[in-house]
Amino acid sequence: MIKKENKGIQQNMKGRRVVLSAIAFIGVLIFCRLAQYPLIIPFFLFFLGLQLYWANKDKANLKMFLNLGLLLSLITFTAYVVDFYTSVSSFFIPVAGIAMLTMLLFNDLWLTLVMSLATSLVISLVLNGNFAMMIIFFIGSLTGAFSVREARTRGRLISAGLYVSLVHLICLVLLNPDIRLFLNREFTQYYVYPLLANGFISAFVVIATLKIFEFLFDAISNFTLLELADFNQPLLKRMILEAPGTYHHSLVVSNISETAADTIGANALLTRVGSYYHDIGKMVKSEYFTENQLLGGNKHDNIEPSMSRLVILNHVKEGMELAKKYKLNQAIINFIPQHHGTSLMHYFYQKAVEEVQEGEVVDENDYRYPGPKPQTRETAITLLADSVEGATRALDEPNPQNIEETVKKVINNKFIDGQLDECPLTLNEIEKISSAFIRILNAMYHTRVKYPEKKNGLTRNERSIPKDGSGYRRSAEDSSS
Repeated sequence: MIKKENKGIQQNMKGRRVVLSAIAFIGVLIFCRLAQYPLIIPFFLFFLGLQLYWANKDKANLKMFLNLGLLLSLITFTAYVVDFYTSVSSFFIPVAGIAMLTMLLFNDLWLTLVMSLATSLVISLVLNGNFAMMIIFFIGSLTGAFSVREARTRGRLISAGLYVSLVHLICLVLLNPDIRLFLNREFTQYYVYPLLANGFISAFVVIATLKIFEFLFDAISNFTLLELADFNQPLLKRMILEAPGTYHHSLVVSNISETAADTIGANALLTRVGSYYHDIGKMVKSEYFTENQLLGGNKHDNIEPSMSRLVILNHVKEGMELAKKYKLNQAIINFIPQHHGTSLMHYFYQKAVEEVQEGEVVDENDYRYPGPKPQTRETAITLLADSVEGATRALDEPNPQNIEETVKKVINNKFIDGQLDECPLTLNEIEKISSAFIRILNAMYHTRVKYPEKKNGLTRNERSIPKDGSGYRRSAEDSSS
């Protein structure tokens, strides 16, 4: 019965996608007809979108196509305005800016390639340009996109603009190898100067509009992640004051998570920032969590396991409410429920089983987190890091052997429990994550040199150094000379 319902839902969704695609195609066709643009444009976009959908089914959805359509519409409108209402060169149009925005917002090389091709070809057709215009815009767009990949500073965007301008000029030289053309004033004014300025215009457009598109698309860039990583952020400042133990725990989890993410090529910055906020819900009743219990004892010793279960479960719900109140991006909010998945609260479940009355039954599902299970590699890494950090901190002797055994045991248990079933981690990546955890935790819990105790203000070694005739106790360096 359930399978039939799911099949019916999938068919309805497929039907809606077909209808919306047809409407979009007809709309673009009518627009091109009214604007007297080549009617090949809607056919080109249709088949490009079809290819994008089949090549990237996991990420392709209506929202993504709407976002990309908006970017393409804006650059097309810009080209229309420049062409019909100004006398400036068409090569001023910041086509590369669309590819740069796509890379910063979606962080997807394939998507960026498709958008670079689409914008370059469509703008060339709209402007009645030739192959030379299209190839210059296309190569410039790819240059800009690759230059801003994983960018974390504004200076990187300015550098990307410089690279785009240089590549534009190189393409122009290769397409027109006759040096005498560059001595022609009209040629330089229409081609050389605009193409040199184009890269910087594109960079400025990206800097000016990135925050707007992040809001419109509900996306998050590295620049916003770095802002969220600032410990002057209101939520992090509150956690430092209200739940200092949780704050320290989050720092440790973020460090080992970021290293593991970097090891397998996941988004390390997103993983680090998500780990900062994954336990913000503990601020509401911080005294009920072990890391914040100093000298007051464990409050769970005086309440029923069922009440403890509610308190622990609520930190996920309260964390999501806090995140929405402070307007965190959905990519960060996902870390809050997914870092527990549907894991079992073993301690309170066992306690409930031990205290159960005769004839009563304790349902294991009541002591599981509501989920969902991790959907991305980044949230899965945080789930593993959170469990591993807690288990390692509880060790009586955190030596290398015990740490390695604990890490492997925790990860294996999470795997067997099915917590990694819905994320794209491979077995090879899980092994690399395990090795990264072991390396970082061994460095954190490394043995320290025990310094000799002092008696009467002197160490044992200092007492063994003889005094000279004046009663002055010479140093070790003096004694050896």
